[in-house]
Amino acid sequence: MASLDATSADKNIVDRRRLPRNKDLTDVMRGARDRLMQRAGSRQFDRELLFMHTRALIINSATIPLLIAMIVVSGVFAGFEQTIVPWAAFAIGLYAILGLLARRLEKTGVTDEEIRKWQIIYLSGHFMTSLGWACFTFLDCTTCGASLFPVVKAVVIILAMAITAIISSALRAAILAAFTLPVLTYTLLAWKHFDNPVQATMVIMLVAGLAFFYLVATRLNQSVAMSLALQAEKDGLIAELETANAMSDEGRRRAEEANLAKSRFLASMSHELRTPLNAILGFSEVMAKEVLGPINNGTYREYASDIHASGEHLLNLINEILDLSRIEAGRYSINEEPLMLTDIASECIHMMNLKARNKDIALVPQFETGMLRLNADERSIRQILLNLMANAVKFTPPNGKIFVKIGWTAGGGQYISVRDTGPGIPPEEIPVVLSAFGQGSIAIKNAEQGTGLGLPIVQALVHIHDGEFHLFSKLREGTEALATFPRGRVLPNARALQKRLLQKSAA
Repeated sequence: MASLDATSADKNIVDRRRLPRNKDLTDVMRGARDRLMQRAGSRQFDRELLFMHTRALIINSATIPLLIAMIVVSGVFAGFEQTIVPWAAFAIGLYAILGLLARRLEKTGVTDEEIRKWQIIYLSGHFMTSLGWACFTFLDCTTCGASLFPVVKAVVIILAMAITAIISSALRAAILAAFTLPVLTYTLLAWKHFDNPVQATMVIMLVAGLAFFYLVATRLNQSVAMSLALQAEKDGLIAELETANAMSDEGRRRAEEANLAKSRFLASMSHELRTPLNAILGFSEVMAKEVLGPINNGTYREYASDIHASGEHLLNLINEILDLSRIEAGRYSINEEPLMLTDIASECIHMMNLKARNKDIALVPQFETGMLRLNADERSIRQILLNLMANAVKFTPPNGKIFVKIGWTAGGGQYISVRDTGPGIPPEEIPVVLSAFGQGSIAIKNAEQGTGLGLPIVQALVHIHDGEFHLFSKLREGTEALATFPRGRVLPNARALQKRLLQKSAA
């Protein structure tokens, strides 16, 4: 058996299912990220790195001058302020020039043609600061001891390297421009004392430190590149989200306009069509029954009957459209009251018996005993049963059978089942017949003319009663329509409830 729940995708102007991202857009964003990751030939990448380096210099403009000031304070206490103070002024002045260059770039901006020029300017500025650290290697402290002060100088230069590597990671060559000269001068000055293991160790540490911090700057530079790529993708996602929101707003606006237009049309149709149709039905019935006198021409009587039948068909169509429209708009009101499904089913079977007998079809009631009352709308339940039985009669061939079952569900609720011995429905067509105005291929070929609204209305009415509707069908074996109602709508037996209340009061 094939079973599919009803879907209402055809009723939605905007599909609310989560759609996959557009493939072309994904490819474009991936290409942009790859281009950003290329260090050479990407002006956007180089410009972003240049501005990141500029912001880092401005934000940390006082970091290395503060380190120099700490060195000056230590040198004054060590007793060689006559040489260290002029050096500190010279070194801080060089860093001030580098900071002024950064503020100028931030103020004026840079074009694509100026990116390379400013990179060279920054590297030149960092090379100028290397002059200050090279001069630092020439400082001497006679009171500090022959082996202690070279170690202090090496440690200070390594510390300055670390700070520069972090600050200037967006321009990784800055670490080489700022400290290659100081390392060389320190190595040359220590060359004559290279037999001293302390001096040799300091030279090795400086060379290794320069290589290590250049590697650190390279890794940080790659992290910056990845952050730029992620930022580009985030911007793309934001743009995509804004586009989707705009499309959603436009879709909602169009849906609201379409719904308003539909409501106005249906309201007009309700009045403008049903009023003349009632007159047509009344007069055609009067003519067909010859109330005002005999009609000598039998063809005219047949025409009057045809007019009446066509008018009733059109009126039923209008009523079904209006019912479905009210249900979809949430304006279909129900009057809930206790009722017996078996009683309503018996009445509906009696109403459909004449039509079924005309096709030699047997309506077989199968009601379980001990059914309790259900809290539901009688008009809706009657419409559910009549629509299901009318469909079954329509598609069941002569000498067929239709089984109308009323019973209990496994969860304590109640169900209505209408099963026929008709041709069945192909599994792929079940969603079609459950959609508004949908008709299967067998219905189009073999059955009487229909509107395609019966099953959608049944499905909607069942859902209004918190129930579920399922359609089971197999080709050449028949179809079963099953409507289930939850346990919460089943009213307890009055006598059993009274007995239970008396037992509680006695206890």
